[in-house]
Amino acid sequence: APESVGTRLDQFVVASGVPLSRSQVRHLIVEGRVTVGGETRKAGYLVRPGDAVVVDLPQETAAVALPEALPLTVLYEDGTLIVINKAPGMVVHPAPGRWRGTLVNALLHRWGPLPGHEPSRPGIVHRLDRDTSGVMVIARTARALEHLGRQFAARTVAKRYLAVVRGVVRADALKIDAAIGRHAVERKKMSTRVRGGRPAVTRVRVLERFARTTFVEAAPETGRTHQIRVHLAARGHPILGDGVYGAVRPADVALIGRHALHAETLGLIHPTRDEAMTFRAELWPDMRALLDELRAQPDRSPSR
Repeated sequence: APESVGTRLDQFVVASGVPLSRSQVRHLIVEGRVTVGGETRKAGYLVRPGDAVVVDLPQETAAVALPEALPLTVLYEDGTLIVINKAPGMVVHPAPGRWRGTLVNALLHRWGPLPGHEPSRPGIVHRLDRDTSGVMVIARTARALEHLGRQFAARTVAKRYLAVVRGVVRADALKIDAAIGRHAVERKKMSTRVRGGRPAVTRVRVLERFARTTFVEAAPETGRTHQIRVHLAARGHPILGDGVYGAVRPADVALIGRHALHAETLGLIHPTRDEAMTFRAELWPDMRALLDELRAQPDRSPSR
């Protein structure tokens, strides 16, 4: 289409609706499974008017998640639900191109069959991004899956995240109220600069200021995809290490090898006991080390 002319080949393929991430598309391009006019091209090739792009999708060998012995940090469990501190780098559920090594694979190995509306997402009520660490709740029964799902849909679940962002946030607290929708070109990304976005609100509070970064608490009142990452980036304070919504510098990689975002607390009503419960996940070691390093640097800005 005319609006796609000049788009990178890998971005064009992702935006076209192929169920693969940009990195997965790049692998296909390197393998010669993406052609333009019958010829292989590099990922950075800019598509032109009249180009015919053909993608040879690999056949998936698995359609259902399989048990796999993987380490998990369990915060709480009973016959109704499980609460874990998800490790950074762990994908929540299988998807095309990644059927092994996910949280779901680990859950099935440890607890056996779990309820679910989709075979690849048993027990999953909500998600965290791959590189986001922190607290997650998993349903062990169909009743719990439905009950917890209603709580998330009704926005009655209390969520609190911790993040280190680029730049010094001057205000002690701020409310970010900006609708979020799918990015017009890069369909795996979200943006506040779209028409018809869905309402999204995040409340941010400064916990500690450093010379060029700030440690903040973020409480989302809605549950949009990538909400905290998108909102903070839109205010000029992308999360440190976030290569999707902010530039990653070599110094960032030396400090932390992923985006510095952690889901610290989750408050909900127990599905069977009708009891309010709050679960807290300790900061993952890499984020603790990051904060220690920032606190040791000179020229710290005063905290309030």
